[in-house]
Amino acid sequence: MKSAITLEEVVNRLDNLPSPLATRMPNIKVFSGSSHQDLAQRIVDRLGIDLGKVVTKKFSNMETCVEIGESVRGEDVYIVQSGSGEINDNLMELLIMINACKIASASRVTAVIPCFPYARQDKKDKSRAPITAKLVANILSVSGADHIITMDLHASQIQGFFDIPVDNLFAEPAVLKWIKENIPDWKTSIVVSPDAGGAKRVTSIADRLNVEFALIHKERKKANEVASMVLVGDVKDRIAILVDDMADTCGTICHAAEKLIEAGAIKVYAILTHGIFSGPAISRINNACLEAVVVTNTIPQERHMQDCPKIQCIDVSMMLAEAVRRTHNGESVSYLFSNVPY
Repeated sequence: MKSAITLEEVVNRLDNLPSPLATRMPNIKVFSGSSHQDLAQRIVDRLGIDLGKVVTKKFSNMETCVEIGESVRGEDVYIVQSGSGEINDNLMELLIMINACKIASASRVTAVIPCFPYARQDKKDKSRAPITAKLVANILSVSGADHIITMDLHASQIQGFFDIPVDNLFAEPAVLKWIKENIPDWKTSIVVSPDAGGAKRVTSIADRLNVEFALIHKERKKANEVASMVLVGDVKDRIAILVDDMADTCGTICHAAEKLIEAGAIKVYAILTHGIFSGPAISRINNACLEAVVVTNTIPQERHMQDCPKIQCIDVSMMLAEAVRRTHNGESVSYLFSNVPY
C-alpha cells in the first residue's frame, strides 16, 4: 500500500517543475555581448530564462577573445549586441560570438541588433563613397548569422542588403503609448519631421494619433553640420512633437526646436528611437528649448540621463523579447509592428 504524501512534499515537487515557458522553449539560449547587458538581462527576464554564460575579454594587443561557457549544440541561439559605444569592437565581438556558436553546432544563430551599426552609410551619395551598411550585412552573413532582429533601421532598404531574413521592428507603438500617457494635450499637438527623409515615419504617427504633421527641410554642407532649415506647416500655439529615428550630435534636433519656437510652438518634445548622443549632444540638449527628449533603450542611456535631466527613456525590451519568443516558436512577428506586448 502506497504511503500518503505530505502537503510539503507536494509543494516541493511543484517547485521543482519547470516553468510553463521553459517547457515551451526548451532549446533556446540567449547570450549578451558587452555593449548592452542591461537590455539582454531584461529580455531574458521577460522570457523567463537565464542569460547564457559567455566570457568576453581582450588580449594585451587588443584582440577580442570570446569563450562560450555552455553547450549550444542543436540550440536556437540569440546574441544581443547593439551598435553603440565602441562600435567597431562591439561589431567584431558579435561576429566572433556568432561564429563561435555556429562552429559549436548551434542549429540557428540570430543576431539581435537593436541599433544597427553603420546604418547611415547606406547609399553612394557622392563619388567614391562606401556603402558600409552593405559591407556589415555581408560580414554578418559570412560569420554565420541565420537571421537578424533589429529596430528602426535608418533606411528600411538595408533589409535588402541581406540574403537572410531580417525582422525590422518599429518603436512606433511604444512611442504612441508614451505620447498618449505623458503629453496631456496630445490631441491638439502637431508631429514634426526634422528632415524630408523621416516624412513617412512622421505621417504614420500623425495618422494613428489623428493629428496634423509638419516638415522641416534642411540642407547639409557636410556630415553632422546643418546649414539652413525651412519649416513647412503651421505650428502656431500648438505642442510640437519632433520625431526622428536617431540623434547623434543633436544639431538637427536643437536647430529644429529653435525653428519651431520661433514659428510660435508652445512646447517642443523630441522623440528619437536611437539616442547616440556623441560629442556636444548633451550640452546642446541642456541649452535647447526642448521640454523633453525621449529615447528608447536600444542604446544604454543611464549615463546620459544622469548628465541631462531632460532625457527620458522608453523600455523596448518587451518588444525584442516578444520577437525572440515568436521567432523561436515559429509565430508571426507582424503583430509587433502596430502593438506593444504587455
